[in-house]
Amino acid sequence: MNRLQQLFQNKKKDILSIYYTAGYPNLTNTLQIAEALEKAGADFLEIGFPYSDPIADGPVIQGSSKQALDNGMTLHLLFEQLKDLRKTVTIPILLMGYVNVVLQFGVDNFCKACAEVGVDGCIIPDLPMYEYEELYRPAFEENGISNIFLVTPQTSEERIRKIDNLSNAFIYLLSSAATTGKNLDVSANARTYFSRIKDMKLNNPLMIGFGISDKQTFDAANEYASGAIIGSAFVKSLANGDVEENVKTFMKEFRD
Repeated sequence: MNRLQQLFQNKKKDILSIYYTAGYPNLTNTLQIAEALEKAGADFLEIGFPYSDPIADGPVIQGSSKQALDNGMTLHLLFEQLKDLRKTVTIPILLMGYVNVVLQFGVDNFCKACAEVGVDGCIIPDLPMYEYEELYRPAFEENGISNIFLVTPQTSEERIRKIDNLSNAFIYLLSSAATTGKNLDVSANARTYFSRIKDMKLNNPLMIGFGISDKQTFDAANEYASGAIIGSAFVKSLANGDVEENVKTFMKEFRD
């Protein structure tokens, strides 16, 4: 059982995950931000490895990805930066990014590198489920890496059940099929969608992402899931000033 699985076994509600882009705002900020977020009360982190064509991301994360690449961030460098991760960070860590980067690195090498530095799981939104199941699942499981699947309002019940059977940590429930950075939709249609998934009584807990930006939207997500994931709002908060102070200020709204 990895750290991520232990977290969901021990905590059922109010789980807060924060996404940020490795190498942003500065190349050397990656580990510093992780340490500051743990101190400020984040339950687990998603560290994005940048890609030149982040089509599922909104302008804030696209901008951070471009800046990180301009700074010189690569997947190889990220693993180098994370080699001392577990000396200072104890909460679960996931890596998030696009499949092309992982394929260029090599899936086996990627999973081994994750295990070596203490990464617990990954989110690769454009990795087809059948490819994971048929080609890559052994590499993930042998290295103890949880692969997190995404569900949207358009995902069929049959596919959701299959995702549930392939998952061993949590399911990432997208608030909409839009890009990141939109405000959480709490309309009647969205609530019907959230309730439908909740009522399926899946084996894996749910985390809601896309559009979580403040305490109000975080609390709304918690009505239907074990917690929520904040990305764009946090990345935006890092743009100016001292990184550690920015983390403290941002997290106060959720953990004071």
